[in-house]
Amino acid sequence: MRWASVWSEPGAFEVAPGVHRIPLPLPNDGLRAVNVYAIEDGDGLVLVDSGWALDEARDQLEAALGTLNKGFEDIKRFLVTHVHRDHFTMAVALRRMFGSKIALGLGEQPSLRHILHGQEDQHVADLRKWGAGELAETWIKIMHHVNRDDALRDYEEPDEWLERSTVELEHRTLEVIPTPGHTRGHVVFVDHTAKVLFSGDHVLPHITPSIGFEPLRPELPLGDYMTSLKLTRELPDLTLLPAHGPVTDSSHARVDELLHHHEQRLEEILKAVSGSAFETARKIGWTRRQRRFDDLDMFNQVLAIGETAAHLDVLVERGELTRTVNAGVLEYQSDTA
Repeated sequence: MRWASVWSEPGAFEVAPGVHRIPLPLPNDGLRAVNVYAIEDGDGLVLVDSGWALDEARDQLEAALGTLNKGFEDIKRFLVTHVHRDHFTMAVALRRMFGSKIALGLGEQPSLRHILHGQEDQHVADLRKWGAGELAETWIKIMHHVNRDDALRDYEEPDEWLERSTVELEHRTLEVIPTPGHTRGHVVFVDHTAKVLFSGDHVLPHITPSIGFEPLRPELPLGDYMTSLKLTRELPDLTLLPAHGPVTDSSHARVDELLHHHEQRLEEILKAVSGSAFETARKIGWTRRQRRFDDLDMFNQVLAIGETAAHLDVLVERGELTRTVNAGVLEYQSDTA
């Protein structure tokens, strides 16, 4: 896609006075890149998100900072929107070498400690209760040992846990707003003076973020997400500085599109409901191309089932479906069926 190739090109691009967007590569990922934002702060920098701890990403970040006449030693602090690897792990790697501080949303504390203590992967239990037992076994074989090894290498606790508050930099103030949904501890940062929203994965310009794909999934992640979108909509209309994709002019316009999308998806899933989340996921299309579930790779099948379960649970919460347990599997049924 043309927009993907343009926004993901390496470099440092000023998107507001003293704010520079730095795209960093991701490994074998359809997202192409993750945007890190370098904020000038006196004689140093504060970075919103950090990238994935990969050699290629580190080299690209170092080169981009060099165009600003800065280096890793000039990074005072990382403000991380959420605990996913492509946002958090480079900060850990650079802190070990240069002593930068890391701040992360307090809501991520249970998931991060779950990772660090090597506890059982909840994805496996979720897949089983969603009716995808065979996929759960495949997930164990491919992912389980990798996740444990990566946790020991890539994750540590932050220096600071963020709640709703403000972060005072030398020449600007950022408002910290918890926006659970994509993950339970996701936060966004608002610079009201510059009129920009550092949205992380909460609001993305061209795709809808995954919901509840995290070590400890909350009870109603889509409900949390839609509530967070409405909270974001109550802010002034801001320039959107997303983690994936190009900068866009109106946060309001994109939030409205995302809320509309999920209402449409709820209607679609209500019509398609067929027992378990796994069975229902196989009856609907995925991605903009409406791909068949069976044509997705393993990782995206897991995401698809989790997304379907999140929508089904909201429909139960709204009283439009009932949910029962049959041999450990959650089954959903329309009251009008």
